[in-house]
Amino acid sequence: MPSLDPRQPLLDTRVAARRVGLARQTLAKMRTEGGGPPYLKLGSRVFYPADQLAAWIDSHPLRYSTSQAA
Repeated sequence: MPSLDPRQPLLDTRVAARRVGLARQTLAKMRTEGGGPPYLKLGSRVFYPADQLAAWIDSHPLRYSTSQAA
């Protein structure tokens, strides 16, 4: 489990979605089904640690063709 770095900003869902180029609803669905970036829930609010969000993006390899294996 990733640890939380207190020096990293926490991004709300709106900002995180904009940063990764996905809809807020897509991130919500990923929280339910899995496969999305690590998040933190404080009360009823959801936050994404900026460093964990960047690591999640980096974990997806660049592709050069639609025929490449996933």
